[in-house]
Amino acid sequence: MSDAFFRALARRASRRYKPAGRYARHFAYGKLTRDPVFRHLLQSGSIASCSRILDLGCGQGLLAALVAAAHEGDGGPPWPVEWAPAPAPRQMRGIDLLERDIERARIAAPPEASFECGDIRALPFGEADAVLLLDVLHYLDSAAQDDILDRVRRALPPGGVLLLRVADATGSLRSRITLAADRLAMALRGFRPGPFHCRPVQAWQRRLAQGGFRVEARDMSAGTPFANVLLVALAA
Repeated sequence: MSDAFFRALARRASRRYKPAGRYARHFAYGKLTRDPVFRHLLQSGSIASCSRILDLGCGQGLLAALVAAAHEGDGGPPWPVEWAPAPAPRQMRGIDLLERDIERARIAAPPEASFECGDIRALPFGEADAVLLLDVLHYLDSAAQDDILDRVRRALPPGGVLLLRVADATGSLRSRITLAADRLAMALRGFRPGPFHCRPVQAWQRRLAQGGFRVEARDMSAGTPFANVLLVALAA
């Protein structure tokens, strides 16, 4: 039942993009149903109790649309009893470089969500209970990565959570496929792919621990050919 429920939820979320055009709607449904991280965030309760969510590198705001869809009563399947409660943040904020994606995010956004076009290396983070960095940091050099992680820690209260998804840079075939897919995604979004700055998962864990986080690594590659890992980092 959980699979059917999440597909129905993703369909509701993707419908929110209908005014933005067919591409935005179909991309939303495809990404939500094929990328295991979105279902995991809801099912695991990683953001269930977070009242302020900051999504860095938010793209077209898929998480905000998904959370909004979770509270739409359209007579669909009930929320799975084995899942954590549906998140109900009072504030969601997203930042992304691409104006086109920000426009799409704003179209699909619930009232509590806001989106800014800009560089996460420059814009202030404010305060948040959960910060998401999904497939973002490897586009930045190591100094910028470290600066952002330090700023994220300052934005979080004790017990706040950073959800950081990275590609495990082991040099394996899965790792190479992950980076090749990222290069293609960048090109399709109109960016010229530059060098990636990746680290093995153990190096990310050490850096987060040094920065004041307690870290748990969760495999996030199920059903995909990728080497993705979700680092759930609680601010100490």
